[in-house]
This record gives sequence, C-alpha cells and structure tokens, in this order.
Amino acid sequence: MTAPTVLLADDHGAIRTGLRIMLEAHGIVVVGEAADGDVAVRNASALRPDVVLMDLRMPGRDGISATREIVERGLSDVLVLTSFDEDDLVLGAIRAGAAGFLLKTVDAPALAAAVRAVAAGEGALDPRVTRRALAAVAQSVPASTAPTPDRGDQPELTVREQEILDGILQGWSNAQLAERLHISVATVKTHVSNVLAKLGARSRSHAAALVRRRGA
Repeated sequence: MTAPTVLLADDHGAIRTGLRIMLEAHGIVVVGEAADGDVAVRNASALRPDVVLMDLRMPGRDGISATREIVERGLSDVLVLTSFDEDDLVLGAIRAGAAGFLLKTVDAPALAAAVRAVAAGEGALDPRVTRRALAAVAQSVPASTAPTPDRGDQPELTVREQEILDGILQGWSNAQLAERLHISVATVKTHVSNVLAKLGARSRSHAAALVRRRGA
C-alpha cells in the first residue's frame, strides 16, 4: 500500500518539526510545509498531498480560509489540529469542509492513524473535539429559527443511505460501516458520497453538524 503524503501547515517551526518526526516514524511521507494559509494553499496546489494537516491560528491567512479554498478546489483533504479553546474556529472549519479534527496533544500512533483514515476517504474525529463542535453548531442557530426535532427539513434519503448517515453520526469508518451493513467498502463510499451530496455537505464532519443543527 502506498504511504499517504502530507503537507504540514503550522506557523511554529518547532511544531512542524515534531509533527514531521512523528509522522515519518510511522511511515507517512511529509512532502512539504507551510507557515501560513497562503503558502498552504500554494503548496497544496503544487504538491497535491493526500492530506493537509492544518493549524487554525496562523498569521496572515488563517487555517479556515485556507481549508475552504483547498477543499473547494479539490486539492487535498484537510485534517485540522486544534486546541480546546478554539470552538469558534472548529465550527468555521466544519463549514469550510475539513475532513477531521484532532487535538494538538495527540500521540504519534493516533496521528498517523488519523492521517491514513483521511487519506483513505474516511473521517478522523477526536470525540472531545466533536462534541464541543456540535454543541457550538447548535448554539449558533437562533432559537426562533431552530427547526423542530423531526426530519421534515432533511433531504429524503433511502433506507440504506439513512443507515450510512446514522453510522457517520456514530463516527464509524467506511470499513466499520461495510462490516456492520454487510456490504463492500466501495459500496459504502458510493452511499457516503450520495448522502453528502443530498445534505449539501463537504465532509462527514460537516454532514454531522448539519444534521445536528436541523434537529435530526
């Protein structure tokens, strides 16, 4: 299996060095680095890594804006590194299409596993980040406009697509969905793509946020 390629985007050189050491020790290929959002976008365009490991707070262009352009242009998937005090930024990154979120305290094996998962088209969500992000989404909807807790405003999904969506909300990987639903991983990927398209979501995390906000 080909090793995933990664672009590191963080304004602290020491952090980038530490991340490079951690990832390369676990067979991940680091193809480039960036100290701000503009460089991250340019390098993602030039290098086309499988994953951009993105810090959110950077001087100049921030990680949210860079994530949005990288995702919209289809340059790479984005895996965000965040801190506990960045709920507002995590919410912005969800809307920008980030494929996953990790805390900066993540250890090397978990970081490498997350990069491999995102490179394979799956999500990588630290539960502590996910719960806070979903809570932030819920709080961002004014009470007067918040939907009632039914599925009336959710796009119509097939039975299988609803099962896939339920699994996404549980944080299951494509492999786990395939095993639980007794279908192939390729079929799971097709259903996931259909679910994201119907929800108007850029990623699994974005889809989960949208569903929570709609009261599903």
